[in-house]
Amino acid sequence: MKNLKLIISREYLTRVKKKSFIITTLVTPLALGLFIFVLGFILNYSDGEDQTIAVVDQSGIFNKPADLARSGSTSFELTDATVEELKATYEENGFDAILYIPEIKNLYAQTHTIFFYSEKSPTLDLEMAIRNRVKNKIRNYKIDILNLDKKELAALETSVDIDPEPIVEGEKDQSKHTNLVAAGIGGFMGFIMYMAVFIYGMMVMRSVMEEKTNRIVEVMISTVKPFELMLGKIIGVGGVGLTQLAIWAVLIPIIQITASAFWGIDTSELTNLDPSVDQEEIMGDFAMIMAEISNQNWWSIIPLFLFYFIGGYLLYASLFAAVGSAIGDDITEGQALTIPITIPVAIAFYIMITAVQSPNSTLAVFSSIFPLFSPIVMPARLAFEPPIWQLLVSMVVLIGTCIFFTWIAGRIYRIGILMYGKKASFKDLFRWFFKQY
Repeated sequence: MKNLKLIISREYLTRVKKKSFIITTLVTPLALGLFIFVLGFILNYSDGEDQTIAVVDQSGIFNKPADLARSGSTSFELTDATVEELKATYEENGFDAILYIPEIKNLYAQTHTIFFYSEKSPTLDLEMAIRNRVKNKIRNYKIDILNLDKKELAALETSVDIDPEPIVEGEKDQSKHTNLVAAGIGGFMGFIMYMAVFIYGMMVMRSVMEEKTNRIVEVMISTVKPFELMLGKIIGVGGVGLTQLAIWAVLIPIIQITASAFWGIDTSELTNLDPSVDQEEIMGDFAMIMAEISNQNWWSIIPLFLFYFIGGYLLYASLFAAVGSAIGDDITEGQALTIPITIPVAIAFYIMITAVQSPNSTLAVFSSIFPLFSPIVMPARLAFEPPIWQLLVSMVVLIGTCIFFTWIAGRIYRIGILMYGKKASFKDLFRWFFKQY
């Protein structure tokens, strides 16, 4: 046990003190902050060039100049001049373009064409603003001419919401946002597990390869058992990963909030772009979603997520350590050996996506118990409150599999770590596993 502690301490401290670790840990949040700054610059960018567009409205849908509100840096002005007159004098009158809305001759026509005269084509945002504004005005014009009741027409636009209710009285009531919130939480946790298995599992493999290549392991193996060396390396690298994630969990929100505040990015401003958006409904839905998030059973979700995080890491990291011990100086030699490890991880990721959509399906239940898939699939189901028996079976099976796989990896590691000059195959790995001392 003393040797194991020394190995864990050495593996953790040597990696945490490396410049590469410090740079990566700090640069990742800063890169995210830089991305938000660039995004804010792009969204707030303006070349400062104001445009004035002359509007020739023969349809009569714009009754007063106030109907033509500004769109960004573009302003509109109604004019009584004809298009031909404006084409010859629009620059002298201070206009940059001409918008011509022809007379509406067929009230039942569903397509209406308007004309935009300019030296340059309109930008996409200006084109969309003009299209939506004219579309709404034509609709209101048709309603008035056809003597239709706006309230009756509004009554035709019906939205349907599903409110989940418990079939047994006294059970937990669910809101219409429950599945949405659970899917978001589950997808996020599953993705974190997927990335952690690959990143830190590969880190363990590279660590084993480095010590094997530098022949450091020959000195260490004389005083430490191979299994202790492998297990200490796995736990030490895992501690490095948890430290990095903890630092990111603190820095990323701070940098994100700071960058967003610098540019004044506000999601409520996005709804102001379209007057047809029901802002009260959006804010109501947002409040319900936040309430649903706060109502999640985080006292069980977080500990269970940490359990599957550690269990999944130990399971796959032990396999990556075994592969690293069998690889020579060239990392490309291990591509064939790592395929059997990466395939289950990739399959589990895609199963996780379907499990979020249907958390109680047979595939989701089986995959959340099967030990090679459960570290990624079960965290995606935690927010959906799976039955207790499924959690218990999944946890017991994962613990047993972690112990079994660590034992297998240890038997391979004890021989592969001292093998040089030979490219290992699957046949060699099986022979090392069954070889007795």
